Amino acid sequence: MTTKILFVEPPKDYWFLMGEYLPPPTGLLALAAYVERELKDVEIDILDCQAESKDWKEVEKRIASYSPHLVAMSGFTCNAYVCARLAETAKIVNPDIVTVVGGQHFSSTDVESLSSFPEIDFIVRGEGERTLVELIDSVREKGDPGKVNGISFRNNDKIVQTPPRDLIQDLDSLPYPAYHLVEKNLSKYHFTMMAGKTRYLILEGSRGCWHRCSFCTQWRHWNGAWRAKSSKRIASEMAHMRDELGAGFIWLTDDNFEIGKRGEELAEELGAQKLDDSTPWFFQSRTDAISKNPNLVAKLRKVGNTWQLIGVENGSNQVLQDFKKGASVNDAMEAVRVLKENDVFAQAMMIIGTRKDNHASIQGLREFALELDPHMVIFSILTPFPGTEVYQEAKMNGWIEDDNFGHYDMAHAIMPTETLSRSEVQEELFTCYKEFFGSPVNAMRGLFSSNEIKKRCYRHLAGRRVLGTLRQLI
Repeated sequence: MTTKILFVEPPKDYWFLMGEYLPPPTGLLALAAYVERELKDVEIDILDCQAESKDWKEVEKRIASYSPHLVAMSGFTCNAYVCARLAETAKIVNPDIVTVVGGQHFSSTDVESLSSFPEIDFIVRGEGERTLVELIDSVREKGDPGKVNGISFRNNDKIVQTPPRDLIQDLDSLPYPAYHLVEKNLSKYHFTMMAGKTRYLILEGSRGCWHRCSFCTQWRHWNGAWRAKSSKRIASEMAHMRDELGAGFIWLTDDNFEIGKRGEELAEELGAQKLDDSTPWFFQSRTDAISKNPNLVAKLRKVGNTWQLIGVENGSNQVLQDFKKGASVNDAMEAVRVLKENDVFAQAMMIIGTRKDNHASIQGLREFALELDPHMVIFSILTPFPGTEVYQEAKMNGWIEDDNFGHYDMAHAIMPTETLSRSEVQEELFTCYKEFFGSPVNAMRGLFSSNEIKKRCYRHLAGRRVLGTLRQLI
């Protein structure tokens, strides 16, 4: 008997700060490819509701028409309720459909989620590929799910958490993501602010991070380890995306690129694949890694790296220490200088809303952003994501005033500071964007920049929609 599996990217709203964009469902594509390779007698389909413009009624119809045995989905914290609704929709169609969710949020909140959402049958914790394959086998053979490591589920009135799953050490052993299952949608994947009108695809080059930033979910989710595909595999996969899938822009979605460890080798392999500015690519990195490796920034720029996101976070070394960042303000200054000197678009991430923040400290951050002068800044509010040290401390001290996970998007104020109310923090975020992007000098420099990326970013971030939405959140 053939087991039918439906992976679903549910209907949801994307982050308004990012502008008009439609990313491929990268995590589902990786899981689908692995299941497809490892299991016989399975039929797999992927429903991307964003690309196919499906609302909830149409999702219900699609599930009914496909009649899957198992529906799988994944989501971030801000999409937790959407995933629960999708599981509920599947159960409305047929209560016998097995519903499986995964991802960082559900891995950190497995007990809470299973208690709150009876429509969810299984939660896959941590790395999903091998766990999902074993779970599917167990379900179709009517075996004991308690023998599958890395899952949580209900057994009568008790929630069972099986032992954690060991991580896959050789990421090169993973198949290419199953883009063939969304071939009809390839032309729809785009990121206007970042890539203009070209086709935008995502590639995973590594998993995890060995740093210990207090606000970050990534290192805990991946057990504090960093594992990478080989430079040869990454270059081959990028060439495949360019040549076979028509990628015009590639997001290398590593949590921590580790430029110092593999920049040299990757530049050589990408050069061998003739990667250049005709297929630009993006990654996120640490400021200290860039400041220590300016020569590698230059080499990667020659093979198409046109954009880097750097976690500046704050203009205070004390705050960076509190974040356990392991980098300094001087690293940020040097990183921006190196990126701009090598014609790499420098995007800085900055955080407001720490416990000690007040009006003066946030104004100081705004002034630091202007002094730093990256091409672009994304300001965000410190958000207590489940699974982070920030969440643990905030929960223990009763600082969390908004339990609606739909607001955990780094643009809503979830907690006050010692001296600022949530509304005041929210207003400070609006002022950050207004002063950086809306100031006459910066707006003119951005809107009339010779750098096309900067021009696109300013058109969006200095526009009425972003500032209007931020004002409404106050």
